[in-house]
This record gives sequence, C-alpha cells and structure tokens, in this order.
Amino acid sequence: MKREYPDRPIVGVGAVIVMDERVVLVRRGREPLLGQWSIPGGVVELGESLRLAAAREALEETGLQVEAGEVLEVFESIVPGTESNAGKAQYHYVIIDFLCHTKSGELRAGGDALEARWVRRDQLAELKVSDSACKVIAKAFEQRRS
Repeated sequence: MKREYPDRPIVGVGAVIVMDERVVLVRRGREPLLGQWSIPGGVVELGESLRLAAAREALEETGLQVEAGEVLEVFESIVPGTESNAGKAQYHYVIIDFLCHTKSGELRAGGDALEARWVRRDQLAELKVSDSACKVIAKAFEQRRS
C-alpha cells in the first residue's frame, strides 16, 4: 500500500520506551515528519500483531529489544493534500502507542531514523516534539510511576 495519498488509513504503532525519567526519541529520516524528533514506530506489516510490530520497529530504529506492554494512546494523524490534490489526505495514519520495556540492546539509530537518543522530559520542548507525542510520553511516565 502506498503511504502518500493512500486509498485508506494506514495502521501504525509507536514504541514509547521510558527508563530512569528519560524517553527514547528518534529523528525521522523520511516523510511524514522528516527531520523531526518523535516516538520510534512505523507501519504494521500484514499478519503481524500490533505489539510485535511495535517491538520490531523499536529494534529497527533504536537497536533496543523491547517488550510492548499496555496501550497508552490511539490516535490518528491526517496530513491534508496539497492544492493539486485538494480534498485528499496526503498521509492518514491510525497510530497505537505502546508503553515498552527495554530487554536488551545498545541505543543506536537504524532503519529510517537519522538519530536516536535518550531524552529527559525537560528537553522535549527544545527538540520541538509535537504536542500529541508529549502527551503520550507524559502518560508513559505516569504509568511507570504507578
């Protein structure tokens, strides 16, 4: 399925990896969100469970083996089309974000991530992390505390 101007919404997952008051973020290497810092994640492959997709994407983009736990958030991201494609969505994702627990590995960027790093909550604004990602990250920290 094509990602740009798709025929239907695409299902994606996010791996919210938190440890010691830090979260893993990746800088995107392609659209949508090219160059922006966000939660590791990607598209679910045919026949793949949501949790396995989150763990696979985390490993590909961060080098970390994780276990995907509870669902933190379900939301959609719709990017409107350009003037020549008015009325059509350029991108439309339904994204399920999971709280993930690190099992092993060394943090490193891979897949379509240009960079990967552990980030403190007070650094999210300087990296211009989206409001929706910040809300999910806040939920993850709250869940870890409980």
